[in-house]
Amino acid sequence: MQRLINDLLAYSRVGTRAMERVVVPMEEVLRAVLANLTSSIEEHQASITHDPLPPVHGNESQLVQLLQNLIGNAIKFHGADAPKVHIGVRRDPQGWAFSVADNGIGIAPQYFERIFVIFQRLNPRENYPGTGIGLAICKKIVERHGGRIWVESAGDRGSTIWFTLPVAQPARKTT
Repeated sequence: MQRLINDLLAYSRVGTRAMERVVVPMEEVLRAVLANLTSSIEEHQASITHDPLPPVHGNESQLVQLLQNLIGNAIKFHGADAPKVHIGVRRDPQGWAFSVADNGIGIAPQYFERIFVIFQRLNPRENYPGTGIGLAICKKIVERHGGRIWVESAGDRGSTIWFTLPVAQPARKTT
């Protein structure tokens, strides 16, 4: 019950708090996330790799929460093999498109939209604990940053969650 309350509070905070946007080095965000997930990474013997990550324009604490939820899910929803997670990035017309790809249990196409709805779960709590709020929080964070989020999956060969974020604009000089 406490976890549900905390997750609901986190969900409501994403949309209600003022959001200070600054240049955020995504490499630093990833370092913070990996430090937060150390015990889970070690427990599941997860392998985490990443492309060089660019800076973006956004709210640092929300971006930490976003990546932490996505990487945490990639570790949690693993199959028989140890989790392998790769954080990728490519330039997109609207900004940066980031991906979190895993070798986990995958998601069937009919559930691609449903997974981002609050309280929607695809797997029994006994197998994969959680409240069903994490991806809804991710969607809210990404949309609040002016981006979009979606999933690609090929059945039981893992999933890739994609999201877009704005490019960091260079600081303007004032005279």
